[in-house]
Amino acid sequence: MTFSQVYITRTAHFLPNAPVSNDDIEAYLGLINDKPSRSRRIVLRNNGIKRRFYALEKGGKTTHNNAELTALAVRNLFVQNSELEQVGLLACGTSSPDQIMPSHAVMVHGLLPETGAIEVVSPSGNCCSGMHALKFAYLAIKTGEATTAIATGSERTSGILRATGFEEEAKHLNELEENPYLAFEKDFLRWMLSDGAGAFLLSNKKNSDGISLKIEWIESASFAYKVETCMYQGSDKNSDGKLKSYMEFSPEEIAQHSILSMKQDVKLLDKHIVELGYEKLYSICEKKNLDVKEIDYFLPHLSSEFFRKKIADKLEEKGMGIPQHKWFSNLTEVGNVGAASAYLMIDELLKSGKLKPGEKILMMVPESSRFSYVYALLTVC
Repeated sequence: MTFSQVYITRTAHFLPNAPVSNDDIEAYLGLINDKPSRSRRIVLRNNGIKRRFYALEKGGKTTHNNAELTALAVRNLFVQNSELEQVGLLACGTSSPDQIMPSHAVMVHGLLPETGAIEVVSPSGNCCSGMHALKFAYLAIKTGEATTAIATGSERTSGILRATGFEEEAKHLNELEENPYLAFEKDFLRWMLSDGAGAFLLSNKKNSDGISLKIEWIESASFAYKVETCMYQGSDKNSDGKLKSYMEFSPEEIAQHSILSMKQDVKLLDKHIVELGYEKLYSICEKKNLDVKEIDYFLPHLSSEFFRKKIADKLEEKGMGIPQHKWFSNLTEVGNVGAASAYLMIDELLKSGKLKPGEKILMMVPESSRFSYVYALLTVC
């Protein structure tokens, strides 16, 4: 069987409304118990984020849902909407769909009627879902099932970060000062997560004019077989590490225990997120005969700048150091946009004018929910 080359030929994004500074967050998300958060400054100091975007007005009124954000990013791929008629596949990843069903991707498709009847796929999950969408589109083109495809990553988490969803703030401020991981339990999400969407157009032909990004490979792995759940929503965690579904709670219990909010087991995060990420990268380098010295740009999805040094130190420790001048991240300017973050980094880098033919880009997307990782290698051409 002959396989096609696969290229990212266009990238686009959509970030809703004006950027929100650190000082203005609570004007959009609201005050918990009518009091400013005491942990906000601690979390922001550690995550390094200076601004983010919300699909909200001040006061908390919604301006866009997730499907709308994603559809607008897709439309930004094209000069004319009629170009959508040539697309054969739509794959959309997110960790914050607007509803449990129908799937996120079909709701996006409903806002793109120009495509007609096409294949539509919705990878579920967290940060890796956007990369799983990219891999599905990549494999469809590589095997000849499609000649063009759109892959997206998006988030609209602001809806669950509003003050109405939190009964009380994170406590034990002294412990937060001593161990930043403790700030990652619940309240930290309000100061880190951001809304937005990114989109890629994939083709079996590179651009005749201008830069394309050839997808060399996309490798992923889950470590759920040996680590219990770390980040979760719509459930609660029992003492034995198993999750209890929202379907097992009464409506009163769901509200009382904030079952629909996001939570994270920070002890597991501390112990595993960097170590397992290195383990997967090492196995890839062995399998692909990849020397990290050949990499020109390293694009790690950082949930917080807090992890930058930990990742760098681990790579140095294992003899796989990547100099900081090769790292590229826009976390501080757009926030943690989960499944969209990798798309937003590639979009910004591609449009920066810095890329030169032959350069190699290594992408890394970790997901703490039950410790999954996706790596991808791109070549500028």
